[in-house]
Amino acid sequence: MGFFEKIKAGLTRTKENIGHSFDQLFAGELNDDFYDELEETLILGDMGVDTTMKAVEELRRRVKAEKIKDMEGARTCLRRVLTDMLQVGEPALKLDTTPSVALFIGVNGVGKTTTIGKLSARMKGEGHRVLMAAADTFRAAAADQLEIWSERSGVELVRQYEGADPADTAGRLHNKQNLMNELNKISRVVDRELPGCDRETLLVLDATTGQNGLIQAKQFKEAAGITGIVLTKLDGSAKGGIVIAIAQELQVPVKFIGVGEGIDDLMPFEAEKFVEALV
Repeated sequence: MGFFEKIKAGLTRTKENIGHSFDQLFAGELNDDFYDELEETLILGDMGVDTTMKAVEELRRRVKAEKIKDMEGARTCLRRVLTDMLQVGEPALKLDTTPSVALFIGVNGVGKTTTIGKLSARMKGEGHRVLMAAADTFRAAAADQLEIWSERSGVELVRQYEGADPADTAGRLHNKQNLMNELNKISRVVDRELPGCDRETLLVLDATTGQNGLIQAKQFKEAAGITGIVLTKLDGSAKGGIVIAIAQELQVPVKFIGVGEGIDDLMPFEAEKFVEALV
């Protein structure tokens, strides 16, 4: 199954939530009522009020400028608007040096360990040598779960004893100053040991949390200087529009999305195909 087919399948719940509204919308007339109903539909898909208003205003502008009169033209134009809003920064991982470092951060339960395992398997399949490092030793199950994924994906793992100090974040967000201190400590160690190496700091978010995920992302961006977003559990969410809200409001690229439980169901993000599947 290719990217488009997996995305389309992964957006099933979102489509069930807003798809009927889209069909009704684009079966009507291109007038003020259409734009009002479009706003409601996009907000229902969890794009957020600010991002939705920006998208609809830009659609109005382009429809007028391009003298679009028919609904199919408006639908195509909406796809272009949403695609442009998603194209923020560089969606591809920049890990060109040998070695390179990818840090994964996020609150508990969003799928960090699973994401690390799936991405490790992908990178090994592309010919890279991958080493996992367990940095959540305060939560006993975390390193054990990572060990399972290292075996499943066939890559090496380094871990310390439970309770060791790996400059652990453990997904804790209740004290942002402590979080920042721990993340800064990891960064200092990487800078000291691997000066000049490529580094990605990837925030893992659970798509099913919708706008709560956006709040998390804003807090982590402030604390950690994230370079990209990994959005997990998109197949279980009726809130696929959150992808656009996150990219637009944070100006941080979505780099991967999770659309299933399989080891190959973590996929590089492609804005145009995502929007085509959504709208």
